[in-house]
Amino acid sequence: MGDVFRDVTIAAVQAAPVYLDREASVEKACAWIEKAAEAGAELAVFGETWIPGYASFAEWCGHKRFGSALRRFVLNAVEVPSPATDALCQAAKRAGTDVVIGVAERDATTGGTVYCTLLFIGREGKLLGKHRKLKPTLYERIVWGEGDGSTLRVYERPYGKLSGLNCWEHQMVLPGYALIAQGVQFHAAAWPGWTGTRQETLSAAFAMQAAAYVIAAGGLLREQDIPEDLREIVRPMNGHSAIFGPDGRLLAGPLDDEEGVLTATANLGTVLVHKMVADHGGHYARPDVFRLVVDRRPRAVASFADEPGFEAAGWTEAGPTEGAAERAAEGTRPGET
Repeated sequence: MGDVFRDVTIAAVQAAPVYLDREASVEKACAWIEKAAEAGAELAVFGETWIPGYASFAEWCGHKRFGSALRRFVLNAVEVPSPATDALCQAAKRAGTDVVIGVAERDATTGGTVYCTLLFIGREGKLLGKHRKLKPTLYERIVWGEGDGSTLRVYERPYGKLSGLNCWEHQMVLPGYALIAQGVQFHAAAWPGWTGTRQETLSAAFAMQAAAYVIAAGGLLREQDIPEDLREIVRPMNGHSAIFGPDGRLLAGPLDDEEGVLTATANLGTVLVHKMVADHGGHYARPDVFRLVVDRRPRAVASFADEPGFEAAGWTEAGPTEGAAERAAEGTRPGET
């Protein structure tokens, strides 16, 4: 009889956050996680930096209201872990649903750097991991730092291997290939929600290249969702969420200008069939000609001599040993090789 894989329901959640209000947005996200579960979803995906909302105001950094918007943005960003992430994990557990949601993540050490981050939350109520956007685009660089390679991960879930990227990371090509090489089968593509057909094109292309289901969740922000004092500098978003099959075909959506839960039926067996046609992480690759090297070591701006493992990294009280300076230049943490 061979292997038999069960059908699973996957979902894109398209809803407006309570813009620049972390606690209210978390509460709303928890309600939408429940709605996705009521629709049968075993995986629910939200858009880019859904909490506390996409920072389109950075495009107007010279505007008189920019400073006020920036202050509200950083004060409502999400530390990981925190009460905000705890609430999301509890909601996922109550719903029995895996959740991928975009947050503006505030660095807990310095407090002054914010990342465009995807949180991966398991139905067990645990944070599986996170992915920080590698390269913010255009004006995004005013408000977001750059992630490192340590978060380019694929997560083993009951229905298959799960990954995620933010927005134009799908345009960068190599981050996507790093996930394809790890065997991704279900992929969360988080978008701000104003790129329209471009996000549709790139999401469909990734689905076909990876032979994976792609849940492309776009952000939604209508005129009435934008605080009145920020309407001059915050861009409305229409969402355009959609779901694509492993052959790149549209399975659900696109959904524009309204809140809702898009769902589609997925089956791991369908993924395996399409990978048999073109498995870019396997038989359809040419490692004798092309090979991608991915540095997944976390990067630190400083190393401290009193930290455990410091000498193992090549440093002693007398000074650096051979190769230690090179490791420091690379940003390797103590004890890492």
